[in-house]
Amino acid sequence: MADGPGPTHEAPDWLGLLRAHTDRFADVIGDADLGAAVTFCPGWSLRDLVIHLGGVHQWAAHAVVEGNPHFEPPEPGEGGRSALAAWYRHHASSLVDVLTLTPADAPAWTLHDQDPTAGFWRRRQVHETVMHTWDAEEALGVPRPIDPWLAWDGVLEVTDVMYPRQVHLGRVEPLSPALRLVATDVAGDVTIGEGESVMARGRAEVLLRLLWHRADPDAEGVDPRAGALLSAAVAP
Repeated sequence: MADGPGPTHEAPDWLGLLRAHTDRFADVIGDADLGAAVTFCPGWSLRDLVIHLGGVHQWAAHAVVEGNPHFEPPEPGEGGRSALAAWYRHHASSLVDVLTLTPADAPAWTLHDQDPTAGFWRRRQVHETVMHTWDAEEALGVPRPIDPWLAWDGVLEVTDVMYPRQVHLGRVEPLSPALRLVATDVAGDVTIGEGESVMARGRAEVLLRLLWHRADPDAEGVDPRAGALLSAAVAP
C-alpha cells in the first residue's frame, strides 16, 4: 500500500530539480571547510563527500551513455575549495546535459530491472543529491529541511527500488514483521515487507532519513520494534 506525493507532483520536472539541487550543493561547498566531518558517513570529510557525489554523477552518466555500470570515476586533482567546487559543477552539468539530451525512455543500465531507462537516473540523481546536500549542510551545522513531497518520493524510491534490490543482492533479509511508514505532513502511507506490520510515524523527511540511517529512531520517538527494522540495510 503506497500513496504518492499527490496530483500536483504526479509528473515532477526531474531535470529542473536536478539542476537546482546540484547548484545548491555546489553553493554549499563553495566556501565550506572541506575538512569538516560528515556525521552520517563515518570517516568521511566534506571533501570526501564532494568527490563521492561528483563520482556518482559521472558513473550515472556512463550508465546512460554506455549502458553498463563498469566505470571508475577519476578523482579531482589537487586544489582548494574553488577548484573542487568547479570540478563538481563540471560533472554535475555534464550529467544534466546527458540526461537532457537522452530521451527519458531510452534504454540505460539502472539499479531497477523494472525501469531500464535513462529516465530512472533523473529521479535517482535528484534524490542522491538531495540527501548528500543535507549531509553537507548537517556537517556544517546548518541543515535545511527537505521539501515534504520530495522526501516522501524518496521514501517511495527506497520502498520500490532500493529495498527490493538490497533483498535481491542478499544484503538484507526480507523485513519481518513488515514496516509501515506513515507521513504526518503529506498523504503518505507505505509498507515495506509482508504480513503483520509495525508502524513508524513522522514527517516525510524524518522517515526518509531514518531509511537512509541519517536519524536516530530513539531520538525521533519511533516504536522500538520499528526502530529495529529501520536499523537494517533497507537502502545501500
